[in-house]
Amino acid sequence: MHNKTNSTTADDGLIRFPGCSKSFQPLGVGTWAWGDRSTWGMGGYDSTLTESTIAEAWTASIEAGVTLFDTAEVYGGGESERIIGRLLASNTDSSDDLVIATKFFPSPLKLNVNRSLRDAALGSLERLGVETIDLYQLHGPISLRSHAALAEALARVHEEGLVSAVGVSNYSIRETRSIHSELEKRGLLLASNQIEFSPLRRAPEKSGLLAECVRLGVVPLAYSPLGQGRLTGKYSASNPPPGNRDFSAFPMEQVDPLVSVLADVGRHAEVMRTPSQVALRWIIAKGAVPIPGAKNAGQAEQNSGALGWDLTPEQISRIDAMALNGRRTLRNRVWQHG
Repeated sequence: MHNKTNSTTADDGLIRFPGCSKSFQPLGVGTWAWGDRSTWGMGGYDSTLTESTIAEAWTASIEAGVTLFDTAEVYGGGESERIIGRLLASNTDSSDDLVIATKFFPSPLKLNVNRSLRDAALGSLERLGVETIDLYQLHGPISLRSHAALAEALARVHEEGLVSAVGVSNYSIRETRSIHSELEKRGLLLASNQIEFSPLRRAPEKSGLLAECVRLGVVPLAYSPLGQGRLTGKYSASNPPPGNRDFSAFPMEQVDPLVSVLADVGRHAEVMRTPSQVALRWIIAKGAVPIPGAKNAGQAEQNSGALGWDLTPEQISRIDAMALNGRRTLRNRVWQHG
């Protein structure tokens, strides 16, 4: 993913967000589950998820060279940010090398977006315990304010030094172009667009959104890259995933053939790879940065196995042939434009 803004450098293969001096591997950690009791655990259905297992996932990720951590003010009502803040405070030796991304929830009710975004950024800074947010993202295209107003609010917190780089989430091609243009008028580059992208949701590639991100110098971040666990090989038609998982919510009868191909590709790799590692590597091959969740050290180590090797064009084509375009619930349809 080489482009005019040098968000990726050709010689070292690392990613750099425009405006942020730190670089990172093309793989991150999504921390929605960290502190979110209602959906993922910590009092919900997964009793094995604790702050202790999260700390182990944090350490294992960093030791494997994975240094991008993505959170949001709404994850667990801010608890995900608080957990990361405690981890940063207890691991000061490595904290300067980490890239911390979080998000502003642009509720339609927040009409004074300059004030509400700045207040939210200050709240995130306090919970994270950092002086500057490396990447500050609009969580979705749901604000009633114009892209000009949103870009102005982002530019103000950037000018104040509260954030280094700015991005969006769930933006369509048209919306990405528009906010990119408005930021550019204010001397800022749009750093990222975080979208649901996986072999279970190939729509961003087929629509041209990934290609447009590359053209604009925008880094595509891929959330739910394993279909909320459906591509790990852990689940099947006879053992479907539990809980409220409505991203890529295909019946496992439709997912199983794809997982079989991922497993077969992994078996024939130079070093044997799991279905999840193959799925993550496929996303990287498409030019996006997957940010899978990690609830313990084992999952973090499993995710990091997506780094340091490549799929052949033939293997990518095999996965392409089985990949699904994606599906959205009514709630996601309002939220997801990208």
